Amino acid sequence: MDSLAASGGYYVSCGGKFLMANETTITGSIGVIIQTLNYEQLFNKIGLASVVFKSGKFKDMLNGARPITPEERELVQNFIMSTYDKFLGIVAKERNLPADLLRNTIADGRILSGKEALQNKLIDGLGELDDAFAKARQLGNAPDAKVVKYGPPFSLFRLLRVFGESESKIELQLPKQLVPQLESGRAYFLPSYYAP
Repeated sequence: MDSLAASGGYYVSCGGKFLMANETTITGSIGVIIQTLNYEQLFNKIGLASVVFKSGKFKDMLNGARPITPEERELVQNFIMSTYDKFLGIVAKERNLPADLLRNTIADGRILSGKEALQNKLIDGLGELDDAFAKARQLGNAPDAKVVKYGPPFSLFRLLRVFGESESKIELQLPKQLVPQLESGRAYFLPSYYAP
């Protein structure tokens, strides 16, 4: 689990044959949340209005520019509880723990350390990444298996970043046509390997 496998990270981990974390891993957080902001009063104060076009009456149910209706609140809460029951059922089944026990103890959204997760039977053992690799080799009956790590594609920029920041700064003036322009109302995609 490395340093963090909480909520969705723990949900995905439940599919494993042997769950291992280190003592300070942040895990658990068994629960479901949907959060929205209501900025209707702010809009009223500054004179803004939200205009919504929608295909059905619930399409904008989390629109912060207006109050949530009782019907919307019930719909969202039912969705939350249905998803929570599914999450709880998977944890109960995969960890061989009674769902009611989980519901009444640690499955209330709280985070747990790896040590606490072991005490509560959410994981099978404590160790570091190399211990997890060794356990995977053992369970897979593959003592000579090698770990392959994939990283971002090679680039000269990433190589130069290894050497740290330079004291001198280079400024480059590009013609406006060469600078990417973000336009409102358009979807944009940035591949994850572009992230710093």
